[in-house]
Amino acid sequence: MILWVNGPFGSGKSTLVDELRTRLPDALVFDPEHIGYVLREIVEVPTGDFQDLPMWRREVASFAVGPVQDYGRLLLVPMTLVRPEYLVEIFGAIEAAGVGVHHVFLDAPREVIEQRIDGRSFYPDDPTQDVRVRAWCKARVDACRAAVDALPAGTVVLDATQTPQQLAEAALAVIGPIGSRSSG
Repeated sequence: MILWVNGPFGSGKSTLVDELRTRLPDALVFDPEHIGYVLREIVEVPTGDFQDLPMWRREVASFAVGPVQDYGRLLLVPMTLVRPEYLVEIFGAIEAAGVGVHHVFLDAPREVIEQRIDGRSFYPDDPTQDVRVRAWCKARVDACRAAVDALPAGTVVLDATQTPQQLAEAALAVIGPIGSRSSG
């Protein structure tokens, strides 16, 4: 079983996953951005967004399935993924492999998200890169928030202005009893 935690940058995906890990210590965490970082070292990313690479989407689906099948544990995936065709492609491949996906989307007002982005340090040792990444995240907030209207059926939208503890309770309700066993 996979719990995919989606939402705009700054919506609290990683914070929610951290809170869930305290409640589900056997759960595994997979951040698909790492696959993107590796691909950037190997191939050119013409659009600047590694999600646009078909290879990224294939590898994310494959890598998400592996730990669930091999270890039989719940996999938590914090990743902004808002293009409907990419969601269908990745979730379809995961489900075709026999692994279930629960999808939650964290939504909050633009000003809350921007405040959270401004409060983060992406590259503490590289202020120029830090500013660039912060601007990149902010430039995508509106598109990410607009994605709520095109999310696949079954997606549960959560109010990201809630506390991490409240969000964890809501996420646990989404995954049901399987989450308490941390199995897949």
